[in-house]
Parts: sequence; structure tokens; C-alpha cells
Amino acid sequence: MSYTYEYPRPAVTADCVVITREEYPKVLLIQRGHDPYKGYWAFPGGFMDMDETVEACAIRELEEETGTKLSDIHQIGCYSKVDRDPRGRTVTVAFLALVDKPLDVKGLDDAAKAEWIKLSELPRLAFDHDEIIKDAIALANRLIG
Repeated sequence: MSYTYEYPRPAVTADCVVITREEYPKVLLIQRGHDPYKGYWAFPGGFMDMDETVEACAIRELEEETGTKLSDIHQIGCYSKVDRDPRGRTVTVAFLALVDKPLDVKGLDDAAKAEWIKLSELPRLAFDHDEIIKDAIALANRLIG
């Protein structure tokens, strides 16, 4: 399939924020293995393929980068600040998944590591993921009640 457009278009990505329902919740983060932000922590995510939805992209990227397979996700929001990704104009749609406790994970694909980190001890995050986590926590609190 080829495309020809007169105007430039942004890339689309999807991120998956996975938070536990524990008394002291944890979030699943990956340590980036490549630039930009090599060595920084981020949510599992990546670029959407031309033949998939953003939901499918988030689920696929979560599995590719952590080995975790989930399907019950909730849209957190769309993030489109012009300079959010130094590689170029990129829009992301972030999703939330809730799990009872940490699942077994490992850093796969372009993730150097995958770890569960307490929400109260978050490291500096890549891209605009500090904004996304605030919205994810608010949505998690609404869903959990």
C-alpha cells in the first residue's frame, strides 16, 4: 500500500500504563535501551503499524517490551505537544491497565529492563510520561472507586 500526501503528517504511537491495585500501587516501567532517552524509564509503547488500531498497538507493544499480555485497557488520553518526541512530530494515545499484583516481566525488544516501581518512588521519566502518569493515576482512582 503506498500513500502520497501533499502535507506532512505526524507519527502515531501508543503507550500502556500498567498499575497494580495494591495498597501501595506499583507501575510497570521499561528502561529504554536506545535513544532518545536511552537509560531513562518510560511506559511500554511504540509506533502504530498501518494495519492496527491504537488499542492493538498498545497491547502489542506491552507484550513485545515486557512479555506481559493484557487485553482489558482503558484510554487515558491523547498527548500531542509539538515537541514531545525529539525524533519528530509524534502523537501518542495512552492506555491504562489495572492488575491485582505485579506480574512476571522482563525487558524485551528495545527495552533494556522492565520493572515494577512504587508510584511513590517514580524516577525521572522519558518524553512527557510524567504528565501521562498523573492522568493515569486519576483514571485508576476513578476506576477502582
